[in-house]
Amino acid sequence: MNYTLRKAEKKEIPVAFNLLKSAAKTLSNKNIEQWRYWADPPIEKIKWVEDGFNKNEFFFIESLDSILLGMVRISEEDLLYWGKLNDRSQYIHSLVILEAFSGRNIGSNVIKTIVKQAKKNNFDFLRLDCDSSNKKLCQYYINQGFTQVGKKKLALGLYNLYQMNI
Repeated sequence: MNYTLRKAEKKEIPVAFNLLKSAAKTLSNKNIEQWRYWADPPIEKIKWVEDGFNKNEFFFIESLDSILLGMVRISEEDLLYWGKLNDRSQYIHSLVILEAFSGRNIGSNVIKTIVKQAKKNNFDFLRLDCDSSNKKLCQYYINQGFTQVGKKKLALGLYNLYQMNI
């Protein structure tokens, strides 16, 4: 399926929260509690999303006829999970594909698009994190070419840290 990554606008913050809540519900229905906090997000998660919108880091994934398929956040630093690093990296967060479009390789194609753009812009690494309890998703990221390089314990869980050399 062909798609575009469209920069999200601040007025679309509610759309982002709806996508995150929908993803949390889908995961919960599969007995995966990874994003359970998005059902009723704590203030720090609300601020995290708002901060991403203020920095123009959120993108909506849309079909060529403008049907919403999902979203992703792409940033150039991630102090919470990775700390301050002295390299040129991009960080992927909140890659969400609506359940109606899952199983069509959209997520892996979005990652490939981000890799291609990161190479074009001379980044050294592409990084992301994943709740360590979601073994299937952790394996998915390994299958996409990421290597686990660490773990990070935060208030809402234990996260595996993944990196891809660009």
